[in-house]
Amino acid sequence: MNLQNNCCAMLKQLHDEIGRRVNNSLRSQNMTFAQMHVLLLLHDAPNHQLPLKDLEALMHVAQSTAAGIVSRLQKKELVQALDDAADQRIKIVQLTESGLTCCQTANKHINETEAALLSGLTETEQVIFLTLLKKLRDTVC
Repeated sequence: MNLQNNCCAMLKQLHDEIGRRVNNSLRSQNMTFAQMHVLLLLHDAPNHQLPLKDLEALMHVAQSTAAGIVSRLQKKELVQALDDAADQRIKIVQLTESGLTCCQTANKHINETEAALLSGLTETEQVIFLTLLKKLRDTVC
């Protein structure tokens, strides 16, 4: 088997390169891709908030990983963790005003990285590529 043309190997290479580029782009904001992922998930959520359990599920990470990311974002005052009024065991993570502003700036960096990634494809190829990526994601996740 030729690993250079192996689907899993190529996806791993793409994942690593995208992560490197996005992290380099976000470094100026003292952010990581994982932290920005949380902020963007909250940005798109109703009232800019989600239970910590939902963040874990959406990110496909362990509770301790999600809690660590949220803790670092709290220290940067980009999110706040609140107790659920109905159940004190549930932690609600909410985007702050600073977090909203950060999302707008970081979205620009992410869009630039994505445009560079897709620049070697025609518009038609980009549509096909994104359609196939969604299909793979929906099959695996």
